[in-house]
Amino acid sequence: MQIISMPKDGDKIHPRRAVSIMSSEEVKSGKKSHWEELDIKGPVRNLSPAIWKLSHLTSLFLNDNQLQRIPPDISRLRNLFLLDLSSNKLRSLPAELGDLYNLRELLLNNNCLRSLPYELGKLFQLHCLGLIGNPLSPDIMTMYNKGTPRLLTYFLDNLALTTPEPPERQWIKISDPENTGSPTAIFSVMSYNILCDKYATRQMYGYCPPWALNWEYRRNIIFKEILHYNADIISLQEVETCEYNNFFVPELKMHGYEGVFSPKSRAKHMIEDDKRHVDGCAIFWKTSKFTLIKEHLIEFNQIAMENNEGSEHMLNRVTTKDNIGIAVLLQTNDGLFEPPQGGFSQQNPKQHMLAATAHMHWDPEFSDVKLIQTVIFCHELKRICDESTQSLRPRTISGAPSSPEIPQMPMIVCGDLNSLPESGVVEYLTSGKVSTSHEDFRDLKYTKTLSNFSHRLREIDGQDDPNIITHPFKLNSSYDDNTRHCLEYSNHTFEFKGIIDYIFYTRSQMRNLAVLSGIDSNWFIENNILGCPHPNIPSDHIPLVSEYQLFPPNYQPQSPSPPNALGSQYPMSMQHSHRGNSSPSFHHLNSHMPFQHSGMANGYHPLFSNSHSHQSRGFGGPRRSSPITNSNSTPPIGMGSLSMPMNGRR
Repeated sequence: MQIISMPKDGDKIHPRRAVSIMSSEEVKSGKKSHWEELDIKGPVRNLSPAIWKLSHLTSLFLNDNQLQRIPPDISRLRNLFLLDLSSNKLRSLPAELGDLYNLRELLLNNNCLRSLPYELGKLFQLHCLGLIGNPLSPDIMTMYNKGTPRLLTYFLDNLALTTPEPPERQWIKISDPENTGSPTAIFSVMSYNILCDKYATRQMYGYCPPWALNWEYRRNIIFKEILHYNADIISLQEVETCEYNNFFVPELKMHGYEGVFSPKSRAKHMIEDDKRHVDGCAIFWKTSKFTLIKEHLIEFNQIAMENNEGSEHMLNRVTTKDNIGIAVLLQTNDGLFEPPQGGFSQQNPKQHMLAATAHMHWDPEFSDVKLIQTVIFCHELKRICDESTQSLRPRTISGAPSSPEIPQMPMIVCGDLNSLPESGVVEYLTSGKVSTSHEDFRDLKYTKTLSNFSHRLREIDGQDDPNIITHPFKLNSSYDDNTRHCLEYSNHTFEFKGIIDYIFYTRSQMRNLAVLSGIDSNWFIENNILGCPHPNIPSDHIPLVSEYQLFPPNYQPQSPSPPNALGSQYPMSMQHSHRGNSSPSFHHLNSHMPFQHSGMANGYHPLFSNSHSHQSRGFGGPRRSSPITNSNSTPPIGMGSLSMPMNGRR
């Protein structure tokens, strides 16, 4: 075996294999060599196992040898961008080639290949595939001649999946309900970005089989997840208008839910047929526990336009984004309450609560827009609370309020904020304030514009610093310092993994009782799963679920929840709190435990209830036959990346 390390005089240098030779002075000085490419010429029949330990390689040239096989250990070279196996005597390829997900070029020309492993379909970043000069079937070559993407899509679409289902998502107990002396009101909330059909494309999620991106297939699993978690209030983002009207409303109505919905602002300027496919936000609630009093739409671009104060940045950056928020004022029903401890029964108090959700702009280059949208959101929620509490105050016979005090409104705020835990958005929500000089404003001048929102908010807290933007709500994140270990991410794709979805609650009127953990990251790593969605995980987000106790009006908690601390990081280790028979049962959730992600108890999984069959089929010889089980996707490299997704969809 000859390892090509330097050219000889008169040799033609391939532009992809140019080398730089260190001078003797550089060698004497101890300069370290750095090489990422390896070119091995022969005629070589066997390769040293030491090659597969060179995990730093980005290019490996093994062409023009006498190789008859490539061992499965080649999958250890995860950083390869180019692999040239042309002009050998290869008769087969290891399925593990499909694990080299960074490959852009795979050259297999002039070998003896009669079949190809379907695992090649997993190489979703492959741009160049060389197959010329192999005795492959006419069907494969026909697809190949139509382009590499066409052939890879076929392989992935017909690949039998053998990945085990993900582990059960565990309930993490936070506290027991407090004995208030009144009937106990306990309810659960889900927030879930379900991935709109028009965004679930092969260009965006090339690692997911095409059939698993199909909306009817994903919708089936999404709906079973929703029913399985059985939350009392459901917040959904990226819901298509037609799907809300034709599917979610009638289906959830049969399970005791009502809901409201609004599409993004662009729908107002579209013809009817195009409006059907605009996505937006929806909130559903169980009618046995809540009654709708009033619904509210919050259009960020419209409010920004009305308060732009001539700001060029507000006009060009904020008003051009059509994200929305919605809120519903709910009244509690008797079905929400349980008798107080001690068995004494009394009439259930009628309480009002505001539930709000939003989907903020996605682009990390527009962190200022996300923060301004959040400021507008809180400003509008404050206005809604003021209007609602004024209109709902008890009045005397003369029509005057019976009490001068305006009761505080219990509130749930959730959604896809497209912002990391250390962002200005989360700082603002949890601390109640943010500086106009915060780095997320990107040194753009918004102070005058923001004063339109901040001035009214500061009136409550007595703040008068024009450089501090405040809101009056005492909000805690459900996944706080004590529970962040159980959720490493809420959005999980090949390019990005992090927490961008949240559920906040007013800590003075509620107690957080339990939260649902994320999926164990070890499952992704051990099974070489690159990202979501995947056949058993229907969205690139996972649903967040939390349970709360709603305190009676004017009740002072015996041990109120402390404010969330700022600046805490989400640890990278996953520490589930497993519930067994000895674990304390949760007040409300124990009737539907344990939960298995995207699946039901006793091994049932909605994937197998779908009539769409994916048996082994295709060309190129015998294939492994296996049931289609769960596969999600996470690259082992870059877990917990803090960069935001550049997916261009939201």
